[in-house]
Amino acid sequence: MDVSRYEVPPEQLRRSCIPALEAAGFSSTAELERLDAIIGQDRATRAIEFGIDIPSYGYHIFAMGPAGAGKMTTVQRFLEQRAGARPTPPDWCYVNNFANPDRPEAIELPPGKATVFRKQMEDLVQRIQESIARSFSGEQYEEHRSQLIREIEDRKRKALEEINEYANSQGFALVATPSGLMVGVYENGKVLSQEEYQALPEERRRELEAAQPAVQAEMERRFRKVRALDDEARTRLQNLDKEIADFAIRHLFEPLKQEYANIHDAQVFLDGVYRDVLENLALFRALAQPSEASREEGGDPQPPTRPPQSPYDRYRVNVLVDNSQTKGAPVIVESNPTCRTLVGRIEYRAEFGTLVTDFSMIKAGALHRANGGYLVVEARKLLQDPFAWDCLKRALRDRKISIHEIAQQFALLSTTSLEPEPIPLDVKVVLTGEPHIYYMLFDLDPEFAKLFKVKADFAEEMDWAEDSVLNYARFIATRCADEGLPHFTRDAVAKVVEHGARLVEDQHKLSTRFAFIADVVSEAAYWARLRGHDLVQAEDVQRALDEKRYRSSQVEERIREAILADTILITTDGVKVGQVNGLSVLFLGDYAFGRPTRISCQTMLGREGVMNIDRESKLSGNIHDKGLLILERYVAAKYAQDRPLSLAASICFEQTYTEVEGDSASAAELYVLISAVTGIPIKQGIAVTGSVNQYGEIQPIGAVNEKIEGFFDVCKARGLTGEQGVIIPSRNVRHLMLREDVVQAVREGQFHIWAVSTVDEGIAILTGVEAGERDEKGEYPPDSVNGRFLAKMEENERLMRRRWPVEAKALNWFQRMFNREKKPAKAEEKKPPEGEKTE
Repeated sequence: MDVSRYEVPPEQLRRSCIPALEAAGFSSTAELERLDAIIGQDRATRAIEFGIDIPSYGYHIFAMGPAGAGKMTTVQRFLEQRAGARPTPPDWCYVNNFANPDRPEAIELPPGKATVFRKQMEDLVQRIQESIARSFSGEQYEEHRSQLIREIEDRKRKALEEINEYANSQGFALVATPSGLMVGVYENGKVLSQEEYQALPEERRRELEAAQPAVQAEMERRFRKVRALDDEARTRLQNLDKEIADFAIRHLFEPLKQEYANIHDAQVFLDGVYRDVLENLALFRALAQPSEASREEGGDPQPPTRPPQSPYDRYRVNVLVDNSQTKGAPVIVESNPTCRTLVGRIEYRAEFGTLVTDFSMIKAGALHRANGGYLVVEARKLLQDPFAWDCLKRALRDRKISIHEIAQQFALLSTTSLEPEPIPLDVKVVLTGEPHIYYMLFDLDPEFAKLFKVKADFAEEMDWAEDSVLNYARFIATRCADEGLPHFTRDAVAKVVEHGARLVEDQHKLSTRFAFIADVVSEAAYWARLRGHDLVQAEDVQRALDEKRYRSSQVEERIREAILADTILITTDGVKVGQVNGLSVLFLGDYAFGRPTRISCQTMLGREGVMNIDRESKLSGNIHDKGLLILERYVAAKYAQDRPLSLAASICFEQTYTEVEGDSASAAELYVLISAVTGIPIKQGIAVTGSVNQYGEIQPIGAVNEKIEGFFDVCKARGLTGEQGVIIPSRNVRHLMLREDVVQAVREGQFHIWAVSTVDEGIAILTGVEAGERDEKGEYPPDSVNGRFLAKMEENERLMRRRWPVEAKALNWFQRMFNREKKPAKAEEKKPPEGEKTE
């Protein structure tokens, strides 16, 4: 039987890039321009552009795509290009709230002005200290103070003299004792002692005792006036200090108040500083004493040093966001997205066994730095922190940044905390991540769809066209220029482009996962330098690919050694009934390889159908089970339209001890079943891959290149006979980007690739026997595969009926009963009309 019509010619096994590059007209990448554009991601870039420009609420962006597709690099580069045309956002700083220190106030300042304001306040604080120290250390202040004190003392002395005169007129006098002023008896111009008082006539003592309460009350009233003089003195001294301090510092505030006249929050802060200084003069005068002492000693005037936690600290400015060096809108990439790094944090210091804080210990987060611009965050890292996602959502939902210390909710000890004034938020957030993360958030979090309304879907592939190939070459040229690598020859570029097609397994597509392409470029340059090449040659690229494969292929080699040692039973020549070579693929990280697997089938007399041993032993996945059920229904539909299907068979993947998944072996399982039933042997030098549907069509599968190469390597190790090959679905031909040694073996006739569209085509290649078509009577040719299958079914049925007649009759009866139309639920029995018979 001639099966050559199904063979895939060598030129279709791998697409060459040489013709396209020859038309480009360059000999090396050194002749090409840089590639600064984003290629192959038109859909994603349009989505990002839309998400950036639309000002409506909730239009943040989720850039999704596979790993290595360049999402982060593309997004960052695109945003930086757009950010330059946008205005620079304002600065932000926190200052003390004098009315409520636990709620620091935020001040918005023009770009670059926050650090200037901080320096100005530091200078102001320094000048305030110097002015206060100077104003209260002069002779004029001491003279005013002494004069005021003398005035009050004179008034107090006169008041006390009047009190004493009044007491004398009433027979009493003021007596100074160590414990203070006391009232004594005044008689004959002197204060009587206790003995002298007792010597007075009793009548006189009674008079004095009777008059004493009224006198004492009057004296107390007059003493209150004396004490009021002390309060007056204290108040006048304070007012004097304030007047002097006001005169000393008022002019220091005027320049700042004029400079920040249009910034209300800055005006409020400056007024608060001015009032607080006047209210705390005593404390500040005490701090200024060291400076006075240094001047008294004759040294040069030195600015007063600021001790740790000085009261002056509350007048300083905590710059939160400084955009003095920012040109346009900021683009912030947060590599460690936690709640604290996103919305900011409040730091603490230990004092007397407890943790305390103030406005100066508020630290900015990524949202503060990105405010007015763009924030890029990797979604996977964001979700790894238990609070980060909620913190980000709250900020975007409320459109303001509120710093809340989440740790306080779980603290065992109470600590001093702050509630800083929230800062308005105007930012575009771009999350990057794999598609499954996007769909998980979309399904599980109702707020996600409201906040991230723009999906930028990064493609894994792009069309293989002339401009795409040239862009690949320009990408390589840019990579070489940026990394200082030797440039690539045209043939070397062709190798890289062809590798890009192999990554996506399509002769009409190229990979957009440029992270992997960049790795090939770097590794090829390494081997070129090692060989002393000025330019990277095609063999250098091939060496890089071979070395990368070698570094990852240890498991593959161990499996192949086990096959060659017959530890794993794989036959690559001869024929065998009920046995075929299936092809599976194993994925180990970034490396995949094909593994031949023997699939066997045994048949016996019975009607149990097809039993899958892997499924019964729970070593098969859902997709594999589905493929087997499709296989059973296809067999039943094809061979049991007008006769029962007398079939009992068992199918097994031999020497597999892990779960079998996927339907790419369903065609091989069908072939081995047909072989076992008909007794027609299968060529063991041929391996099979492909899935089958209920119509007998062979459907495409994945990893076709790895599967073919896995079987080729085993055959090559044992020795190619020219009869070996692989049957693949015809729809997989466009996905072929085989290694060049496989293509060469096919070209020399040592190996074959057959592409089939139906089960009948595949079984004809495997057995060398035509599958057979139904004739006008609906019968298959008796010598065909299908004819033999039906004949075997009929023979099995005859044997069943002859050897087990009772069971056959019972089975037929049960089948009739099962196929009868079910009666409705028990209803009233009706007698049949007269003249009718009932069975």
